[in-house]
Amino acid sequence: MGKDKISFGTALRSPYEVATAAAQIEDLGFDILSCGEHVTFHGDSANGIVSLSVAAGATEHINLMSSITLLPLYPPALLAKMGAALDIASGGRFILGVGVGGENPKEFEACSVPVKQRGSRTDECLEILERVWTNTDVSYEGRYTTLDNFSLKPLPLQKPRPPIWISGRKEVAMRRAARYGDGWLPYMYTPEQLADSIEKIKTYGAELGRDLSDFQPGLFIFTNVNEDSKLAIAQAAETLGRTYAQDFTQLVGKYALAGNPDQVQARLNEYIEAGARTVLLSTACADEDLDDNLNAIANHIIRVF
Repeated sequence: MGKDKISFGTALRSPYEVATAAAQIEDLGFDILSCGEHVTFHGDSANGIVSLSVAAGATEHINLMSSITLLPLYPPALLAKMGAALDIASGGRFILGVGVGGENPKEFEACSVPVKQRGSRTDECLEILERVWTNTDVSYEGRYTTLDNFSLKPLPLQKPRPPIWISGRKEVAMRRAARYGDGWLPYMYTPEQLADSIEKIKTYGAELGRDLSDFQPGLFIFTNVNEDSKLAIAQAAETLGRTYAQDFTQLVGKYALAGNPDQVQARLNEYIEAGARTVLLSTACADEDLDDNLNAIANHIIRVF
């Protein structure tokens, strides 16, 4: 699976001033700019396709990953068109990161999608994307979608299609990654969990007869680098607690990278030894410290690794 080069990315922190943030992140040397999304959540949230489209016009070479697109909330043909359009607009830099969502049932209710259908809708959408991003005149009869000689014009620039990365934490997501994905992007994971998940994906891929030699194991992890390690840990706990509306005091050490540069490098190395080859380092700090944290990540992680 994958190759030895380690790629690093970071996520847009805000739906505001996207062009400025995207240009800054590209200038700092990140390989990937990502953006998550929610229809509604605890605080302000973006739409990944929209924000990454703005970022595409403000950057030249950084890859643009949705992390993650809530697949079951989209009609598959519409998402296929949006993804193809972004791939073309960005010059072939789009990576579709997908997940089932569900932690906020209200947004499913608002979109008239039963939350219990999120897994089956995601799998059907992935099957459709594979077909309509690689062929024209596609016919498909599924549980939720019917296509009759459907064609996207133009097709995405990337061939055979834009990469698809599967996010999640559970075994069903690992099976989905083995069947449909080009990469694996778990979150809130320990190095031990990451290593175990990579082995399971290999096993599932073998069962499917799928060649996963180019499959990229990755990781999405919240990060705070500061010479004052106690401050870094406290800021990460506060930021994540506010984002997810729960207490992260005891979880930061397990699921985040927080501390001084030596501590963060040592912990990150555990994830790399576990198999991570793409790491999205999402900042976990106060808004006023964002620039300092991004610079610290660039100087003490990207340039070191």
